[in-house]
Amino acid sequence: MLAASRDPIVAIATAPGRGAVGIVRVSGRGLATFVKALLGRDLRPREATYLPFPDEGGGPIDHGLALWFPGPNSYTGEDVLELQGHGGPVVLQLLVARCLAVAREHLPGLRPARAGEFTERAFLNDKLDLAQAEAVADLIDASTEAAARSASRSLAGAFSDRIHALRDALIHLRMLVEATLDFPEEEIDFLQKADAAGQLLRLRDALRAVLAEARQGALLREGLKVVIAGQPNAGKSSLLNALAGAELAIVTPIAGTTRDVVQQTIQIEGVPLHVVDTAGLRDSPDVDEVEKIGIQRAWGQIGKADAVLFLHDLSRCDQATYQADDVAIAAGLPEGLTVVHVWNKLDQCSEGARPLLEAARARGELTISAKHGDGLEALRQRLLQIAGWEHAAEGLFMARERHLQALHRVGEHLAQADGWLAAQAEHLDLLAEELRLAQQALGEITGEFSADDLLGEIFSRFCIGK
Repeated sequence: MLAASRDPIVAIATAPGRGAVGIVRVSGRGLATFVKALLGRDLRPREATYLPFPDEGGGPIDHGLALWFPGPNSYTGEDVLELQGHGGPVVLQLLVARCLAVAREHLPGLRPARAGEFTERAFLNDKLDLAQAEAVADLIDASTEAAARSASRSLAGAFSDRIHALRDALIHLRMLVEATLDFPEEEIDFLQKADAAGQLLRLRDALRAVLAEARQGALLREGLKVVIAGQPNAGKSSLLNALAGAELAIVTPIAGTTRDVVQQTIQIEGVPLHVVDTAGLRDSPDVDEVEKIGIQRAWGQIGKADAVLFLHDLSRCDQATYQADDVAIAAGLPEGLTVVHVWNKLDQCSEGARPLLEAARARGELTISAKHGDGLEALRQRLLQIAGWEHAAEGLFMARERHLQALHRVGEHLAQADGWLAAQAEHLDLLAEELRLAQQALGEITGEFSADDLLGEIFSRFCIGK
């Protein structure tokens, strides 16, 4: 991937389809001659110029704005040209084709950009670190306002600053250990005098704080998959509609109405929740082939869920057969899965179900009426609690699963280092090695230590033109 990083590249930088404005972006080294050949004139740096974009015969393909950013003062750190014209796909493709035609003589090697290649070059040219580069994609993909704000803070360097602070403290501690290893004959105990144990303790405390914030940031990005499950007519579709605030699923008193998966992403306090309504779970001779497929898909969704809302019907739960079927469903749920028992149809609770209702409340289970909205706020708060969400602080930053894994590895190495530090002189070399590995794991977050295949995986998920 890195071998082609010096080729000049071109791409449409706006989303596919028609729009009021479309952008074609070119990045490379030494674009000045190409720009003049393409547009028939020089451009002033960082100044928008309105002009025609000529075709091979000199006639206009379009009229629009041209922006010229000489490197290194550009997004990629290279020379960058942006042509902002009308957003028709044919017009933009003609502009790209014209750029490639002019390049044959004036910019050899110009080629269409890969997904994420402009941001990749910004990283390779030290305009962004890797965490900031990932925040670009997170900002584009943000599904909630809180996620967008957090991604913007990461792009501005909030997350990277926290990682750099940990790295600086770790480097200082490594310096003390290396000094002790280099001068073992000195009478002065460098580590004890410099309070190395205290420094390591403070470093581990700081890491825990960053990890806690990173978990919140990862939750904003990934969200939580919640599956609504239960017997037919327990009110699953009504609950989905109530949580989403829209009539997404068909609701009827006929058993087996929902035969396929219906999914909607909602947000609670900025946290995206991917709520899935499924076919009612039952084993009955009345089940036809279509409903059987729906039930199989329901169990498949349950197996991939972060949490399941197990809906019980208070209008029927005093019936022996209904209770037996609920027990059978509960027995089939995957071991270790987070299950929230929700007792629905509070407004239709039968007298025989009152003891069951009171027992459920005593166990801390939720009682709701999806039809009338009773208890929904408590359900929302329970879902946030399951997700591990704490009220979003203004300085929250975006994070990814790979960041969490790297921070966990840092914590493991620091824990090992703490054990070797207690042994002091006998194992200082092992202490030094654990601190080195901890620094390397931190460096993976910002890209100081990153394998090429990791970079390829990250940037391949960007859109073309970014």
